[in-house]
Amino acid sequence: MAKSSIVLHKDDLPAGLSFGPSVAVDTETLGLNVNRDRLCLVQLSSGDGTAHLVQFDGRDYSAPNLKALLTDKAVLKIFHFARFDIAVLEKYLGVVTAPIYCTKIVSKLVRTYTDRHGLKDLVAELAGIELSKQQQSSDWAAGELSQQQLAYAASDVLHLHAVKAKLDAMLARDGRQAYADAAFGFLPTRAKLDLAGFGEDDIFSH
Repeated sequence: MAKSSIVLHKDDLPAGLSFGPSVAVDTETLGLNVNRDRLCLVQLSSGDGTAHLVQFDGRDYSAPNLKALLTDKAVLKIFHFARFDIAVLEKYLGVVTAPIYCTKIVSKLVRTYTDRHGLKDLVAELAGIELSKQQQSSDWAAGELSQQQLAYAASDVLHLHAVKAKLDAMLARDGRQAYADAAFGFLPTRAKLDLAGFGEDDIFSH
């Protein structure tokens, strides 16, 4: 794969930037509690080897260009564990991201031969690339992010298009596309339940 490039933006995407029909999206926050830990960074890639990173200082989340992209019905947003990301995006940006594709959900539907559905495992198996998770636990609210942090954040979106292509073939092979589509459709409601405090509750259990 050609060397990737990283472009850092403050507070919003520049006007006129196009990602084509689908964009990989990820977020970095101060933790994994959606109601406590603030949004610090949004990463995006069209799958062309370039990652655009939007850094937030915690004060200004107006980001009109980013919000327009996240709600553009003509652009598919590809996530890994979309449930968390879209909840954070709704809380801080005030938008319901759509349409959505989640590689973690599809992995669980088609990679039933394993219980390893993390992004690192997916990218290794389906894209043949080893990701470093060394910067996973770091201070994403720092005013100046390190080159290691930027590279880590970018790696979370640079390979999602390739992973999706392999997962789509497996979905078709196994006849489980309808399950995936239904799950994607429920994700915004699942995110709202998380934001409402039902994150640990299985509302379908007895």
